[in-house]
Amino acid sequence: MSKKSNAKVLTANQLVDGEAVWFGAGGQWIETLEGARIANTPQDVAALETIAARDVAANLVIDISLIDVRQVDGAIHPLRLRERIRATGPTFRTDLGKQANQLATRAA
Repeated sequence: MSKKSNAKVLTANQLVDGEAVWFGAGGQWIETLEGARIANTPQDVAALETIAARDVAANLVIDISLIDVRQVDGAIHPLRLRERIRATGPTFRTDLGKQANQLATRAA
């Protein structure tokens, strides 16, 4: 099992609808944790902080946060429960939220 620790990703909420988003490797805000840009060095973290300041000033996102994640076999896993819930959706109804959309996509 391949693991990297001390990694971070940038998360926020879209200003227009409040949806949880992550800054993607492609340079855009995306609605799934999968594909988030991962910061593994202090320089990478500083770059994400610059992006956060820019996009808050542009009124694209609010409630910016750098969160701790772990990469396991190429998948990104938030370390805090709160962030896992934001990434997947409600824990009591798995037929709702992002996890339902992800399951539907995998089944198709």
